[in-house]
Amino acid sequence: MKELLFSLTKKDWKVDYFSGTGAGGQHRNKHQNCVRLHHRASGVTTTGQSNRERKANVKEAFDGLLRHPKFRIWHAGRVQEALTGKSIEDVVNEMMQPENLKIEVKEKGKWQQGQGDQPEERIDENNRPSK
Repeated sequence: MKELLFSLTKKDWKVDYFSGTGAGGQHRNKHQNCVRLHHRASGVTTTGQSNRERKANVKEAFDGLLRHPKFRIWHAGRVQEALTGKSIEDVVNEMMQPENLKIEVKEKGKWQQGQGDQPEERIDENNRPSK
């Protein structure tokens, strides 16, 4: 069963109508059937202007918005916030805690586990701590 995570309303969009240019003659130049759609939160702007009817151009602009990579990233972030209750920044900060990190150092051609924020103890070629 699908559950509504969040909704978008008219206040989330800025919609501009304008006259088209190019082929179509007087009808295209006289009527404002083309649409420019701006989603404020993601900063994405798309247009629909290939159809004669305003409704079809609005659908074209929304379809373009849904395919836009920037809007998809914004949408994925909102879905994660709704599902987990945490923002992306909170999740990243949680993952970057010292207990979640593994630090390895390459010494003498071999990877060895490091000590994190503590100063590393260097070992010389005789396996004795160096100063």
